[in-house]
Amino acid sequence: MEPRIQYAKTSDGVNIAYATAGAGGPLLMMAIPPLTHVQAMWETVAHLYQPLAERFRLVWYDFRGTGLSDRNAIDFSMDAMVRDLQAVVEGAGLTGFALFAVDAAVPIAVTYATIHPEKISSLILADGLTKFADYYQNPAVVAEEALRSGDWTLFTETLARLWLGFENQELAAKFAVYIRECVEPEAYRTAVSSMGNEDWDALLPRVTAHTLVVHNRHNRFLPVQAGQRLAARISNARFQVIDDIGYVQLPGIITGFLGEGREVEATLDLASGTAVILFADIVDSTALTERLGDAAFREKGRDLDSSLRTVIRRHAGTAIEGKLLGDGVLAVFTSARQAIEAALACAKAGEEASLPLHLGLHAGDVIREDNNVYGGAVNLASRISGLSAPGEVLVSDIVRGLARTSAGVSFEDRGEQELKGVGEPVRVWVVGKRGE
Repeated sequence: MEPRIQYAKTSDGVNIAYATAGAGGPLLMMAIPPLTHVQAMWETVAHLYQPLAERFRLVWYDFRGTGLSDRNAIDFSMDAMVRDLQAVVEGAGLTGFALFAVDAAVPIAVTYATIHPEKISSLILADGLTKFADYYQNPAVVAEEALRSGDWTLFTETLARLWLGFENQELAAKFAVYIRECVEPEAYRTAVSSMGNEDWDALLPRVTAHTLVVHNRHNRFLPVQAGQRLAARISNARFQVIDDIGYVQLPGIITGFLGEGREVEATLDLASGTAVILFADIVDSTALTERLGDAAFREKGRDLDSSLRTVIRRHAGTAIEGKLLGDGVLAVFTSARQAIEAALACAKAGEEASLPLHLGLHAGDVIREDNNVYGGAVNLASRISGLSAPGEVLVSDIVRGLARTSAGVSFEDRGEQELKGVGEPVRVWVVGKRGE
């Protein structure tokens, strides 16, 4: 497997290099600015990137002024760094994606997550901080600053040893070469001097994505307390201390957090045109509108729409922005299990809002144009949704077959059903809790 390297242009005209590899749910990786080089990362940090590319559609990129991006653009302000990230998200066509960030990339990821919460399903923050003072007060950084204006080769070799430990000389020497490949001395100095000028701590409570914070116990630059403070500031964030400076264990931690686990599950490749499709429609919306009044119904509907889209993101799905149904949502998933979990959570959200839903799931090929999806499989999902009782999740035989051993639910056979506009009967199943 070799990465595909492409370019995206930012709103201020900077060419940003990004790479993609693998298939499955989208995962965007943000490395430490300004130490990024898309090709070198794939090779030097192979133990992190390549296992993840076997499970996800992996996307990573070079910040401006680094790697294969425009090297003469050395504006490392937060606005500029967020523009880089936005360009990659748009260029790679990402939505409903998991975002991973490490060290100094954490503030950028958090800033983006508060600007575009609808884009991100999950957030993984490794060795992060709440304030740059956490970083600069560390004794290791004092030694780093003393070297920064001197010999570049000596500085990179010393920085690599401070980072990885003096006992691993061979790995540190390779990392020093990698640093020099990523960035020029002037750009490095500019980046480091720029990063302490932003106040982003106040953004943390506004993060709504499903979040995991991991921190290395023996991090030489940031104490564990920095990670604890970061997790404490984000609502419902999970915190995990690790002993893994080289991030060898991280692929397994990320995969587990994103719900893939170790069980064998049939997942579908959205990029190939195949998807698991969810339709959720409010039951008898016309009667509800007449009873509540148009304004009241629309307000309740908008609130429920927001809740459903949050549920979909948290289960790694993509709500179709161009398919505003007025009384429900359409979403696509790459995992049958996650689609079923999302449908059950949507049913609960509808019940809590006193707006019960019809819910249906089908899997098949779709045609993607702009922000919409089309095709016979979409129509079938809609028809199956219409058969369901209020709050009930109905799935086609295809979805049941995909998730039968991994979804942790039961399936009750409702037999073959005649669907309007469909030539042959379709077998459908009601989803229930295991044991029902």
